[in-house]
Amino acid sequence: MALADPLAPPAGAAAHPDGLIGPNAVIQLRAALAERAGEAAALGLFLRAGLADWAEARLDAMIPQAVPAALFETLFAAYPHDAASEIAAEAGRRTADYVMAHRIPGPVKALLKALPAPLAARLLLKAIQRNAWTFAGSGVCRAAYGAPSRVEIAGNPLAMPGCVWHVGVFSRLFQALVSRRARVTHPACARAGDPLCRFEIALD
Repeated sequence: MALADPLAPPAGAAAHPDGLIGPNAVIQLRAALAERAGEAAALGLFLRAGLADWAEARLDAMIPQAVPAALFETLFAAYPHDAASEIAAEAGRRTADYVMAHRIPGPVKALLKALPAPLAARLLLKAIQRNAWTFAGSGVCRAAYGAPSRVEIAGNPLAMPGCVWHVGVFSRLFQALVSRRARVTHPACARAGDPLCRFEIALD
């Protein structure tokens, strides 16, 4: 059932006004690049981005969104588009895996998997909006159930070609917790000149 006003700004829609974001945007990018190209390549990305001090930093708290933004920008500048897209998407999937392993309690995961897909999707969308700081930083996130469901981020600090990192995050979450047939598309992108980034989730 569609909401009467699915994208009306909810209370608390601004994810983090101080421009902080979850550290896995950096942790999992480094891991994905190291797996594909080796540790030297992962370190080289930080050096090329002017972020050498962050390469070995202990990342156990929220971090400035400018750090992952610079790393993703450097990734797409340093590697061919297809390779950079694959690395960023894998970093997104790894971020979702971390969230499911460490941030979503086991009983909640079991409940989502047991519920009918439409109800599970509604609950997951609410959780995504409530925890938008993980992936939206200072952006404004709005999520709504529908056909398709939508997640929109205005002022997306991690906008990149195709926003493949976000697509990776949302695809893994919905396929693992709601429906294996869930598909995420990205029909509007701030990087391409659209007013915001829109992600649409179809369940079948």
